[in-house]
Amino acid sequence: MSEPTVTQDLVQSADEHAGSAHPAAADKPRGLWGDTWDILKRRKIFWISLVMLILFLLMTAFPTLFTDKDPNYADLARSMEGPSEEALFGIDLQGRDVFARTIYGARTSIIVGTMATLATVVLGGITGVLAAYYSRWTDILISRVGEMFLGLPYVLGAIIILGTIAPAQSNPSEVMIMAVVIIVLAVLGWPILMRIARSAVIQAKHQDYVQAARALGAGPLRIIFKHLLPNSLAPILVYATITIGSFIGAEATLSLLGIGLRPPVISWGIAIADHAQYIRTGAHALFFPAAFLSACVLTFVMLGEAVRDALDPKLR
Repeated sequence: MSEPTVTQDLVQSADEHAGSAHPAAADKPRGLWGDTWDILKRRKIFWISLVMLILFLLMTAFPTLFTDKDPNYADLARSMEGPSEEALFGIDLQGRDVFARTIYGARTSIIVGTMATLATVVLGGITGVLAAYYSRWTDILISRVGEMFLGLPYVLGAIIILGTIAPAQSNPSEVMIMAVVIIVLAVLGWPILMRIARSAVIQAKHQDYVQAARALGAGPLRIIFKHLLPNSLAPILVYATITIGSFIGAEATLSLLGIGLRPPVISWGIAIADHAQYIRTGAHALFFPAAFLSACVLTFVMLGEAVRDALDPKLR
């Protein structure tokens, strides 16, 4: 009789131990991204910016959901007509529907801003990691090159580069025009992200888990991709989100100056440039593309600010 009793006592003890361990497992601290999501989902500014972002992404991917009109169809007889039931945003100087061109313009502006930011993250991230992880001379060389680019005024640098490249192109395609602008924005924008990545990696590489990985024989690539980059993504992500909006605004500025995108490309910047001088006689052709541009830039800035506040423990 005693043996079954002992067995039952052991089983009961194990069950009680498992039951008592369960709440502890449930109370296990979450990671950085879990905490960040919990903070973000309680903030109105995050949901507002997210809804606006989804709307702009739908315009980019599926413009026909918003309009069935051809943005390139022109009727000069209706040039500069005001908003009406047939044309919600009116007609532009060339007799084209402003609403259709505003919707289709979202695609170009957002693609340029997103791709330029992606190129900036790749270029700035790689150089920042190299500068922070490897020898002092590597850090000095990359940092000095970055300072040279930072010392060049943004718009002036774009004017010089685009002014040099443009004469060499004869009848460039839309893809070529966009690619050139993306490359110029990335070349001029990478030093700031390089500094952010460098600072984050320097802080992370002195942590105990990195020292432990190095002591266990992990190579540089494994340490960089397994330990340093994942723990340095937060500031890079925040800056990248805000930079998309900045690059969208920069594209519009360059187009307004006549050195950025140009026809046959459809973008908000081109629409603003084409009608800036007609603000008195046809303000609608300028106002609506400018309003969408401002709303899109504000969306990315608000989203970036919300993510920054959620990731920064001092701002929680």
